Amino acid sequence: MLDLLLSYPALLLGGALVLGLIVGSFLNVVILRLPVIMEREFKLGFYDHFGIEPSAAEQQELDKPFNLLLPHSHCPKCQTEIKAWQNIPIISYLLLHGKCGSCGTPISKRYPMVELITGILTAVVVWQLGFTWQALAGCFFTWALIALTGIDFDKKLLPDDITLPLLWAGLLINIWGVFAPLQDAVVGAIAGYLSLWLVFHIFKIVTGKEGMGAGDFKILAAIGAWFGWQVLPMVILLSAVVGAIAGISWSIAVGRDRNLPIAFGPYLAGAGWIAMLWGSHIMSWYFNISGLTG
Repeated sequence: MLDLLLSYPALLLGGALVLGLIVGSFLNVVILRLPVIMEREFKLGFYDHFGIEPSAAEQQELDKPFNLLLPHSHCPKCQTEIKAWQNIPIISYLLLHGKCGSCGTPISKRYPMVELITGILTAVVVWQLGFTWQALAGCFFTWALIALTGIDFDKKLLPDDITLPLLWAGLLINIWGVFAPLQDAVVGAIAGYLSLWLVFHIFKIVTGKEGMGAGDFKILAAIGAWFGWQVLPMVILLSAVVGAIAGISWSIAVGRDRNLPIAFGPYLAGAGWIAMLWGSHIMSWYFNISGLTG
């Protein structure tokens, strides 16, 4: 099977696409459930710390198992459990015409979109990095960024349950220099966190407002841990430019209040993903046109 995949690149990319579609289906669960799990844990910790007894109805709800596996996927309206054939990425959505098979309630288009995006990005990673340890690590990095992006869009939250393991994973794989020398990775993690931490506090002193959350510090630290401190200026610049353009465009298009917070994590994630695949090319191009090399 390995020889077959290496002999036929199209087959390798097709396998990567299918794997990404399957993982994307799971990422939908993570995006939807992880914030709820965190909220339940916060409530339980709050009640326990202050010795407060929740109401009978709330206690009954908190006692129900709720994690990434249970309860099984079901329609939020009719509560009918989704059958295995109804949970095939993309295909089930098309066969069901985008509706619940039991009650006909429309299924959010975001579910197949996340699956498709995950599949495509996974295939792109394998296409760019080949059948290598870099590609395997890059796929996990990509999947984590997709989950963080979805949660941040929904909740303006970048959970420590994802950002911190992602940061430590970057340092771990770079013990073997998968993407960067370990020294550059350690400096990248520190510099990534401190750079946005400083921006946060300077902005707060000047304006009296909090411009970003601590999750943004951690995701940039994770990117630095994965690819070294050298990519950080490019990541910050790319994410700031794209975020500004997207925010202004969204405000013009739908009349969005410019004072409302914008999730910055997705733009950091996108810039970090670009840095993984094309960061060295972008920096070489910049230095060449700037006359800093040669």
